[in-house]
Amino acid sequence: MRRVPILLLAATALGLVPATVAAQYTTDPELNEWRVPWEESRPRDPYVAPDGKVWFVGQRTHYAAYLDPETGEFKKYDLDDGTGPHTLVVDDDGIVWYTGNRANHIGRLDPATGHIEKFMMPDERARDPHTMAFDRQGDLWFTVQGGNYIGKFETATGKTHLIEAPEVTGGRSTSSRPYGLKMDSQNRPWATLFNTNMLAMVDPETMELHTYELPEGARPRRLVITSDDMIYYVDYARGYLGRLNPTTGEVTEWPSPGGERARGYGMAVDKDDRIWFVETGVRPNRFVGFDPETEDFFSITEVESGGGSIRHMYYDEANNTVWFGTDANTIGKAKLPPKRRSVS
Repeated sequence: MRRVPILLLAATALGLVPATVAAQYTTDPELNEWRVPWEESRPRDPYVAPDGKVWFVGQRTHYAAYLDPETGEFKKYDLDDGTGPHTLVVDDDGIVWYTGNRANHIGRLDPATGHIEKFMMPDERARDPHTMAFDRQGDLWFTVQGGNYIGKFETATGKTHLIEAPEVTGGRSTSSRPYGLKMDSQNRPWATLFNTNMLAMVDPETMELHTYELPEGARPRRLVITSDDMIYYVDYARGYLGRLNPTTGEVTEWPSPGGERARGYGMAVDKDDRIWFVETGVRPNRFVGFDPETEDFFSITEVESGGGSIRHMYYDEANNTVWFGTDANTIGKAKLPPKRRSVS
């Protein structure tokens, strides 16, 4: 989708616009995808390491791997069968940390040696570590979807703290399904509770969990946090993009361009606080841009591979790009357009 200001179009028709201003502005990202060489492995949750390599996991076939975007080279590190890795992150020393979603552990992989160390969950109920993120101290906060916890893992000691999330009644599971997780500017973890209409925040000083209610019927799956600590989430059930003001509790919603079956999933926020998410309920998946400043869905771009489901995304500020994995067995990159500035 491309948009050009009406005033500029009119001025161009009259021959009044200098060449330096007449250029059209693109609002769409440039999407590229690399086919992963290990078939039907569900490559997902990429993360850019300090050396520029893009790490990701193969959830179905149990590996951690990287793509060198400069050469197109892939390299794989096999994990134990049954690990079912869900998410990974890479620290400043290049150490890879992953969640063993089907094997109740957090793993530490040293790419230099290939050595893997497992840190088992301290409670057998915490069977499925899910999504995680670093805090300022280099420790990891993570969700446990089926086990119904939000956890903190101390990377220096290997110690894990578990905070129980609320239980629900009347469904197939009593877990509130803690799912997506991000850190705010106050070093607090926020999580979606996918089996409820709530978001949760853990106070790292008291380890107390606080919940925030969303509209009835909402099912928040992923979230991002802008520089002013506003919480944006995708409502997977109702087809909305939502915003929570944590100070007032006020919730604002915008219908997703794909409608009630848009199935918003993977999310990212860029350096200009623009929100990017993928509609996975449409085929092919669509990469959508939203500007909180104008409250406008300003960009919709189809994913060439179809996507299947794009579940989690990573924003690389240094290159203004968003990385994603697809169920079509690709790793993708979205080169974002610059934020459009006002032209007098």
